[in-house]
Amino acid sequence: MESKKSKYDTNPLDPDYVKKTEEMWDDSDSSPQTQEVKGATREVGPSAKEDPRRNVYSEAPTRRYDNLSPDSAYPSVFVPPTYSQPAPYQPSPAPYQSPAGRPTHRSVAGIGLPEKWAMMLPYAPFYIGVVVSLVEMFLVPRKEPRVRFHAAQGLAVQLAIVIVQTLFTLIGAITDSSFGGNLFGAASTIFLIVSMVRVWKGRPHHIAPLTELSQWFNEHIEPRTKS
Repeated sequence: MESKKSKYDTNPLDPDYVKKTEEMWDDSDSSPQTQEVKGATREVGPSAKEDPRRNVYSEAPTRRYDNLSPDSAYPSVFVPPTYSQPAPYQPSPAPYQSPAGRPTHRSVAGIGLPEKWAMMLPYAPFYIGVVVSLVEMFLVPRKEPRVRFHAAQGLAVQLAIVIVQTLFTLIGAITDSSFGGNLFGAASTIFLIVSMVRVWKGRPHHIAPLTELSQWFNEHIEPRTKS
């Protein structure tokens, strides 16, 4: 006779579950038998999933860091990262320009001319400045920086004028017109005279487009007198 269930009996299982389970295990003939494994087992090689483990940067941040290699990635958020020292500040080199100061009447070493004349004559027109510039570059020592600056800049200006004047001469020979060459010759002569006046009065005179060429002349033309 089936037992009467009370309101506290909350077992959801089948009442006959235990009995059915015992009957199933008692039937030994129908139960599956374990098969014996014969022969050598196959060697299991490394799988493709193990490749990321060889890369130290593929590990999670919480991995062990007591046996990491020196080139491993940042191991933990609790360990402060290391930063390389910032490069020391290196100021940009000063632009090549004439040293400050008004020219004087003292004699310049190497040529014996007064400083005012030595600084002014490299800008003289009609190829006079070319000769003076070359003489000063080869004779004036480097302890006269203002004279050498104007000699180098005057040589660069005279060379640029000669090149442009030659181009106008060729164009005039082709077009049978010398108007452009005459106009440029007058303009260049006026520019050289203005340069001489500015240097004579002690005003700064720096021709920016010719800075690199002037600096090259000053660095590569060694004076005969080293002192």
